[in-house]
Amino acid sequence: MPVSSFTPAQREQLLDLVDLYIGNLRDEHARVHLADVAARLDETYFAWIGGTSDDSVYYYRIMSPVVLIEFDHQTPVGLTHLYPRGVPYREHIHAVVRTPNGNDYGKDLLRQHYERERH
Repeated sequence: MPVSSFTPAQREQLLDLVDLYIGNLRDEHARVHLADVAARLDETYFAWIGGTSDDSVYYYRIMSPVVLIEFDHQTPVGLTHLYPRGVPYREHIHAVVRTPNGNDYGKDLLRQHYERERH
């Protein structure tokens, strides 16, 4: 769903959510990055899959030209004797923050490491 269709209150909540992730940067970098996200809010999309109650499992994605954030409740790996396979749990999450315009997609970082370092 395009964030441009959100009400001003929802847009502010989305920026607060983005700040939870970006706020882990040093303050000066976080301010610049959040301002960059805010400036491109009309080019940003938000996706949600799952429930909305306090005990729900869910997935969400925030995607803009300057940030990609994903949050996902996952099935615990290696614990299928305790948890049914394919059933996500609130206690096991994965979160990803990427910078699409940071030129980190599609690079073979391992190959570049081997080219620079002797092994």
